[in-house]
Amino acid sequence: MGVKQKAAAKPKGNAAEEVEETLQAVVLADTFETRFEPFTLDKPRCLLPLANTPLIEYTLEFLANAGVEEIFLYGGAHSDQLEKYINASKWRAPSSPFKQLNFLKSTSTSVGDVMRDLDGKHLITGDFILVSGDVISNLPIESALAKHRARREADKNAIMTMVLREAGRNHRTKSSSISPVFVIDPTKDRCIHYEEIDHHVEEHPARLNIDSEIILSHAELDIRQDLIDCSIDICTPDVLSLWSDSFDYQTPRKHFLFGVLKDYELNGKTLHTHIIKDNYAARVRSLKAYDAVSKDIISRWTYPLCPDTNLLPGHQYDLRKGSLYQEPGVTLARSCVIGRRTVIGQGISIGDRTTVHSTVLGRNCKIGRNVKLEGAYIWDDVVIGDGSDVRGAIIADGVVVGKDCRIASGALLSYGVKLADGVTVEGGMRITKSRRDGTAAPSDSAVVGEGGEGYEFVPGDEDDEDEDDASDASSGLVYRMPNLSLSSASISTLSSDVSDGSWPRSGGSSVSGDEEEDHFQQDASTSVYDSLRDGVTVDVVQLELVSLRMAANASDNQVRRAVVSAFMKHIQQLMEGGKGAGDAVHEVFSKYRDVIDRTLFDRNKDDKPDQVDLLLVLQQDLVHRLKGDTVLLFAAKELYEIELVDEEAYDQWWHDERSSGSDEMRSVRTQTQQFVDWLANAEEESSEDDESDDE
Repeated sequence: MGVKQKAAAKPKGNAAEEVEETLQAVVLADTFETRFEPFTLDKPRCLLPLANTPLIEYTLEFLANAGVEEIFLYGGAHSDQLEKYINASKWRAPSSPFKQLNFLKSTSTSVGDVMRDLDGKHLITGDFILVSGDVISNLPIESALAKHRARREADKNAIMTMVLREAGRNHRTKSSSISPVFVIDPTKDRCIHYEEIDHHVEEHPARLNIDSEIILSHAELDIRQDLIDCSIDICTPDVLSLWSDSFDYQTPRKHFLFGVLKDYELNGKTLHTHIIKDNYAARVRSLKAYDAVSKDIISRWTYPLCPDTNLLPGHQYDLRKGSLYQEPGVTLARSCVIGRRTVIGQGISIGDRTTVHSTVLGRNCKIGRNVKLEGAYIWDDVVIGDGSDVRGAIIADGVVVGKDCRIASGALLSYGVKLADGVTVEGGMRITKSRRDGTAAPSDSAVVGEGGEGYEFVPGDEDDEDEDDASDASSGLVYRMPNLSLSSASISTLSSDVSDGSWPRSGGSSVSGDEEEDHFQQDASTSVYDSLRDGVTVDVVQLELVSLRMAANASDNQVRRAVVSAFMKHIQQLMEGGKGAGDAVHEVFSKYRDVIDRTLFDRNKDDKPDQVDLLLVLQQDLVHRLKGDTVLLFAAKELYEIELVDEEAYDQWWHDERSSGSDEMRSVRTQTQQFVDWLANAEEESSEDDESDDE
């Protein structure tokens, strides 16, 4: 799979001799965090399934493609399970791309302990790649590795290269509560300062503490808050020595990176960055990231790491229309409805009138009649009773859900839990049968119903820095930027949906709602347009937009109108410059996808009021623009392709009387008729294909 990496030729004596260097990797299978409890009470985190494939498989596939020949896999909690899995996997087979895969058990309680233990074993002989066991990446690492080795040859003090990714259009994995900030000398790709801004602290505005000497001694500095830390580091053995020199270092970034940079005058070591814009790299570091990366895999942003690549021996997934992945041996009732972005494993049976959308189903699950599954992750051997409703939850192996149960978004049901009929599980609730000490806990009938098995698990607060991400996304407060100081009153004002255009004002302002709306519309539209024209990054556009929104207490509709107006104006400008309508729409929408994404809050709902409103605003704006009907067609297709607008929203928009309320509105949407018809036919054909498979 991989390409053997070779070190540069070095002169030895009077002759030049090429020395082959074995590329090694260290995989941290245990993250020493509790974010995935209660699942990790029973199973190592790196064996949890992501799109029906254990996390560790993606990481090892990435290392195989990188040309790694020797791996040191550090186990932690449940290391016996992990060792058994690895020994039975393809990575131990004679055909494995790895010459050696060494499993190391450890009693370490932090990453720092692991690194110091590794240093003491003297196993690392040269450059090595350090990754977490939950990294998903299709990145060809040759370029980063070559630059690292070139720096190392020129300066032996250049000891580490971190792979970082610019926040991409479909990356939703960044934390909104902890912001990593990298201060970089772009002339040398050298990281000069690192800091984490904790937005839980509300006593003072977020600020960076950069030594003035750093600013004075560098002619050029980039302060980057738009980077995703991929947890992929290329290191020399000197990195291990630095870990051993300080027992205070426990975590790779907050402690090690920050500390080594701070003590540069003492150690003289330099740490560098390799920033990528293409390819995919992310770590499943939280439940929010689990959901985001799962969607990216299903939508094929991680290609070739997709379900139909069948990374595991025995997997037989085929890709069908609508990003539907299905294995053979599936039983589907004629009247069930299988929607887009769904994965269905072998041995699944789905009953009459059940609907499944944007859901991952493992193997050998039995789904009853009249069940609704929306945005859910159902692992293996799960039974869901008739009439139950599961939205945005994760349900582990062997769970039994009774009839007429309601499981809300964010709920976690761990291994072997049983819910009696009619039980409601609130959003964010975690139910398990295990304790932290590994023993079974008595069941709580108030939680799981009479005859049920399980109790409510209350997670610790040591690793909860990401937990507010899920609540932000579901509450509609995505525009609450963490570095803006907001009182509870201002938050409630922001999230309120006042439809008459008048907004609560403080201080007795006499400005009318209509005047304020006009001011916001003009200022926001101009700001976004200028940013698009100048090629400003997505994060900057969002920050400027949210600042204007806060000042005007603008509604979601007003924000959409301002964004659409700016987008369409810029697209017209590109078309006037010679670009075709399709190319212009793709260029703007794909690059600034997240700006629109942050205005839509109806992902896991049957009704799509936000998406319909976006389409209506788009339609209204294009009524009087040149080639408005053509631009609307391409815009509708692009919004579908980049998965911002669901097919249900197109149907609801098309049948909304506002979209055909005037001759102008009817005229501008005429060309889009073909796309709407295609969507309807594609859904019907998909249903017919499923029925023919059953027969």
